[in-house]
Amino acid sequence: MTVDQMPAINASLNGLASVFLLLGYIFIKQDKRTAHKRCMIAAFITSAIFLACYLWYHYASHAHTVLRHPDAWVNYLYYLILITHIILAVVILPMVFITINHALRQRFDKHRRIARWTWPIWMYVSVTGVVVYLFLYVLFTDHTEKKLKIGGTQKAPTEENENGQ
Repeated sequence: MTVDQMPAINASLNGLASVFLLLGYIFIKQDKRTAHKRCMIAAFITSAIFLACYLWYHYASHAHTVLRHPDAWVNYLYYLILITHIILAVVILPMVFITINHALRQRFDKHRRIARWTWPIWMYVSVTGVVVYLFLYVLFTDHTEKKLKIGGTQKAPTEENENGQ
């Protein structure tokens, strides 16, 4: 596994977490508590693996990716999604732990109350993680550039191009 492969892996983990979250929601609406619990634990584990991979990627990468589309509305939409994604990703982390804690301690009244807020935010963060990936690496690759984290405009090193040239 290389640094260049991590954005696709991270997007896949976010997508998988979204599937588990959706299934968990469907199962609890059908009163299938065991299936709900399994899906939500799977979503938690998948999201935890994502977070570890995401942090490793940003530690190991020499660059960050920037979208510079010639149509301003595309940039505005992308950065609106990105900013809300980042803010809500920070907010959701303690909410997930609190929600799971209530469930594991069988405090289901408290679990339900916070889960009504946790689930949609968690789902939004997981789905928009995939959307951000699609903007940068699928839809608008011609308008995406890697910038060195320390500043400057030279190309960032990649696996194929170790010297950044």
